[in-house]
Amino acid sequence: MTRLLTPAATTDVLADVLRAGFDPEAAPHRTAVPVPAGELLLMPAALGAYAGVKIAGVAPGNPALGLPRITGSYLLLDGTNLQPLALLDGAALTELRTPAVSALAVRRLTPDDRPLRLVLFGTGPQAYGHLEAVLAVRELAEVVVVGRNPVGARALAGYARTLDVPARTGTPGDVAGADLVVCCTTAREPLFDGTLVAPGATVVAVGSHEPAARETDTALVTRAEVYVEARAAALREAGDLLVPMAEGAIGEGHIAGTLADLVHGRVPTGRPRLFKSVGMAWEDLAVVSAVYRAARGT
Repeated sequence: MTRLLTPAATTDVLADVLRAGFDPEAAPHRTAVPVPAGELLLMPAALGAYAGVKIAGVAPGNPALGLPRITGSYLLLDGTNLQPLALLDGAALTELRTPAVSALAVRRLTPDDRPLRLVLFGTGPQAYGHLEAVLAVRELAEVVVVGRNPVGARALAGYARTLDVPARTGTPGDVAGADLVVCCTTAREPLFDGTLVAPGATVVAVGSHEPAARETDTALVTRAEVYVEARAAALREAGDLLVPMAEGAIGEGHIAGTLADLVHGRVPTGRPRLFKSVGMAWEDLAVVSAVYRAARGT
């Protein structure tokens, strides 16, 4: 898919949908069904001339078997008659879409007048995708990779260096000097001490869509100006926010705005900024539609 749509172009596709007035709050909910191997996800959407549905599997045990954690397919349909148009790799789609959503937030929440120091948590496909997507919208002064797997962390740092970015492995404490922190892990508990994040820094957390799992702690959430893809989706699925709410640390009104607000010009404050995404079906459809049009040369 990346041969047809670059990370920068994918980010622009999502921004264009929001600028055109699409309201993510009205998007269909994700359906999640527990199964013995993990979880099955059903994500339908309709947007303009197209409709579609992603059927994805999340299998936590797969990496130990040398298999992808996320599997699935995307069925693209004609929006006027619901006739099938194309079948695409759902995992490849997720690897393109999720980093592009993050890059759109990064474009709006971080300064563009200087290179940024990035601390990147994770060593899987999403970590690689996020590195490339961030580089498509911002210049980076340094990348610090933090991962549970030292070999994987060194490999990702090495890959960053092939992109002409100084890079090394690090520890959670490195967030203290970061301009941008990106979390794309399978963690269920906070990855770092939120009090260390600098006032002007931005944190992006994409690893979980489960209400009880989170990558950031309550200390960061209470300090931060929080942005989400859509309030309704975040309040259903974003453990990074729902856990602090359950603790009584914040209320629903703590969410400062949405991705659409940022695209339409909302300006963040000097506080730390947290963008928490859970992944939404409209994003998949927007990207698949663009890929389909590019493949057909239309």
